[in-house]
Amino acid sequence: MCLEENALSESEQQQFRHIVRLLQSIYHFEFHQKLETLKDAYAPLNPSRDTRVQFDDDSDVDLLTSLDSLLNDANYDKLSEADLQLAMQQTSLFNLRLHVNFDDFEEVALYTRGESARREQVPRFMGLFPKEVVFRSYDRVVLFIRFSENLMANDFNQPGTTILKLFQNVPKDDVEMLFPNTRLGMRLVDKLILGVPAVVGGGVVLSTKVGASLILLGSLLGFYFGLRSDPVHLDQAALLALLAALGAFGSFIWRQFTKFKTRKLGFMQRLMENLYFRNLDNNAGVFHRLVDDAEEEECKEAILAYYFLLTRKEIRSQSLLDSAIESWFRSEWQADIDFEIVDALDKLRDLQLVELDEQGKLRAKNLEEGRGILDRRWDDYFTPDSEV
Repeated sequence: MCLEENALSESEQQQFRHIVRLLQSIYHFEFHQKLETLKDAYAPLNPSRDTRVQFDDDSDVDLLTSLDSLLNDANYDKLSEADLQLAMQQTSLFNLRLHVNFDDFEEVALYTRGESARREQVPRFMGLFPKEVVFRSYDRVVLFIRFSENLMANDFNQPGTTILKLFQNVPKDDVEMLFPNTRLGMRLVDKLILGVPAVVGGGVVLSTKVGASLILLGSLLGFYFGLRSDPVHLDQAALLALLAALGAFGSFIWRQFTKFKTRKLGFMQRLMENLYFRNLDNNAGVFHRLVDDAEEEECKEAILAYYFLLTRKEIRSQSLLDSAIESWFRSEWQADIDFEIVDALDKLRDLQLVELDEQGKLRAKNLEEGRGILDRRWDDYFTPDSEV
């Protein structure tokens, strides 16, 4: 994107590409160390590990703190408790009533990156009349959960373990569907759809098929318990009628139960379909994706800040640099971004690619200087005295 401007000569473009490759190699090397640290810290807590080694879980590394730092590098924001509770209270986009028992968790954290307006077809009236709705969704969501030690173990969780999940395109009002212990509940309209026909149908069955038999059955029970003295004559025809009535009533109850189970399974299928197509990765695999994201974000910030200071001589302050990059994205690429200028300049100072001149203005090292600085930094990683 930068080179498409043709602000650099052909030879300068080659030098710039070399600097970019060095930057990518440096950040890849440094983030590899972070990845190994996270994997080691997570190993004793990983419910899906496939190793036979008994890990020592008395690590000095706090997993959530290290993960929080990595997610910050990848430009994720932690979802506040207030935002999470607000999402729990909002109406579900997919017409589902969801419940999450937070007592099952010892620690919970949600991180999001990017927010977009999306359109989706949502089924209405038993799927016959779908409706297009517009809603806000998070582009990426990371879920961190540490299960309570007192939790009863099952096929989906183990007490004391920690799970990590990465999702995409999650509606803001439906983040509760991401939790592993989410339970489906019935909305009032669903209860009415099932309840009203059941009550009406039950009344019809009782009045037409079961009513007379119930009177006979009540008389038999009254005589048996001594509540009436007149004996009740139960012939074969009456017995068959009673059995037929009880069979009709049992059949009605079974049909209502089947309708309830069918509707519940439909809700569960809708929930599973949404989760299936939104899930990107799980547990240790999440670290690899996040490290890759963080490398990309760190590189892009450093490259953009260095390029703009190198090619736009009029930019010599932090505010002008921030404004120029954001305006460039808006006008050239139709994208509104909030560029993290402080983070970008901190990286350039750490890489020694930027300095302040005599007037206190920002100045980028030229391409030759920058290439030499990064070459030396890369070589220093592999000297005998370097820490690897």
